[in-house]
Amino acid sequence: MQRYFTITQLTQEFDITTRTLRFYEAQGLVSPTRRGRQRLYTPGDRTRIKLILRGKRLGFSLNEIREMIEMYASAPGETGQLRLLLDKIEARREELLEKQRDIELTLLELDEVEAGARTRISELGAGAASEDA
Repeated sequence: MQRYFTITQLTQEFDITTRTLRFYEAQGLVSPTRRGRQRLYTPGDRTRIKLILRGKRLGFSLNEIREMIEMYASAPGETGQLRLLLDKIEARREELLEKQRDIELTLLELDEVEAGARTRISELGAGAASEDA
């Protein structure tokens, strides 16, 4: 197992920018050691980066991700972290389902407006044709 990872290795592995990685460091989410100007990340930092990116893909905020990561290191540990994760998943799922319902309603409303506009165009076209005759 690799003892340290460089910023270049991690940015390439996770397809992120060095700026993103430095931002996570500034936010206290990862803590690389320094060798001169070079940042060296531990396997634990690598795992945190993976968790951060997964959390962001799922729509969690950095504060929510931090809360879950920090809980792992303190009581109640992994069990508490997993319970918190389940709570966050449930809340996120409900938020997405609400957005889905809103989108479906908006699409129905667009369909109605579109149908009305097409009907009116047909009426105007028929009226214009009779005016030309």
